[in-house]
Amino acid sequence: MNLHFIAIGGSAMHNLALALNHKGNKITGSDDAIFEPSKSKLKNAGLLPDENGWFPNKITTHLDAIILGMHAKKDNPELLRAIDLGIKIYSYPEFLFEQSKHKTRVVIGGSHGKTTITSMILHVLHYNGKEIDFMVGAQLEGFETMVHLTEENDFILLEGDEYLSSPIDRRPKFHLYKPNIALLSGIAWDHVNVFPTYENYVEQFEIFVDSIVSGGILVYNEEDPELVGIAENTTNQIRKHGYNTPEYSIEDGTTILNTPEGELPLELFGAHNLNNLAGAKWICQHMGVDEDDFYEAISTFKGASKRLEKIVGTNNMLVYKDFAHSPSKVIATTTAVKNQYPNKTLVACLELHTYSSLTPEFLKQYNSSLNSADEAIVFFSPEALQIKKLPPITESQIFEAFGKSDLTVFTNPEKFQLHLKNMDYSNKVLLLMSSGNYGGLDFNEIKNWVS
Repeated sequence: MNLHFIAIGGSAMHNLALALNHKGNKITGSDDAIFEPSKSKLKNAGLLPDENGWFPNKITTHLDAIILGMHAKKDNPELLRAIDLGIKIYSYPEFLFEQSKHKTRVVIGGSHGKTTITSMILHVLHYNGKEIDFMVGAQLEGFETMVHLTEENDFILLEGDEYLSSPIDRRPKFHLYKPNIALLSGIAWDHVNVFPTYENYVEQFEIFVDSIVSGGILVYNEEDPELVGIAENTTNQIRKHGYNTPEYSIEDGTTILNTPEGELPLELFGAHNLNNLAGAKWICQHMGVDEDDFYEAISTFKGASKRLEKIVGTNNMLVYKDFAHSPSKVIATTTAVKNQYPNKTLVACLELHTYSSLTPEFLKQYNSSLNSADEAIVFFSPEALQIKKLPPITESQIFEAFGKSDLTVFTNPEKFQLHLKNMDYSNKVLLLMSSGNYGGLDFNEIKNWVS
């Protein structure tokens, strides 16, 4: 097929472009800005656009279809040209469904943990030599690209994001996959710019459960009462399996999982990740992996990129970065790190970066979220508020929202970086939580500061 990507530089979009190119399709694309690592990967595959920008002349009747990224706008000139010419336009999830209509679709959804669970499953299957198609939202060690599509594989594993599919398709992505096997990890109100009320947000998960193929399977976290209610109330004719956090202990900074075969040391840690592991085990068993084989494989899982990723680690001090940004993720991550290293001083830094986290009303959801930290720092950029066309936020609003009197607030990236550079790191754990980069922080530079 001749396929053109509008907004080819996106994290998911460039991976799909690479996968389809590898499969033998002719791929072209455009974007107004492309950053690393997308830029280098596209260049190495010969898919990097010659110049940034939108070029309607690229859109011709020789194209079989357009794949439209969420980064593009409704009035994108290439999109308007494609509409005028009557070319078929797919959103990213729509096209993935088209590629997997005749496969067993396994979809991992939930407000939190879905990338980690998807990565766990993929790691276990890879360890056990089971080949499947997949789409994962984060880079995983041992995998060149995070989208893999074939004609021959029976299963496809999809991370099911609840955010919108494209500028012209306002359905959540995971509504389009029609899973045969599905997992839901939990519900915590997110994306308030799209789902303005908690009830509206929960409804998206109800629709997802109803979209499971009749006779399919739902695996869900029984510790989430909202999910329990959805599972019990659905009229969809599906099988349901609940899971809970397994028993574990922490010994000298190592998490030990209790299994039927005895104690198993793990590379990962945190109650939320043990809960994720329990869900991943159910899915792997439904995909043909025995329990013993699952445990052997999961013991070597080090985590997905930016999910409690260790940047620096010595006996005296550690630095982790994590993608956590929503209140529930911040609580889970901060608590996990403190429990893992109870005898070290935990310095937790949170960047308010997403649309939700920068909304004054939503800020109240962060109350007590950093209470597990010995020292808590919040960073936000007034410029980010202007770009997102949101009302200003004052430091006093931050203090009031988090309910922590000894909180430190930074709005200047240079002052924040200087604070980190001059910090005494002895017997400390620094936790950097953000879906951004604190206004330009070079995470590799931290290694020089602590050495």
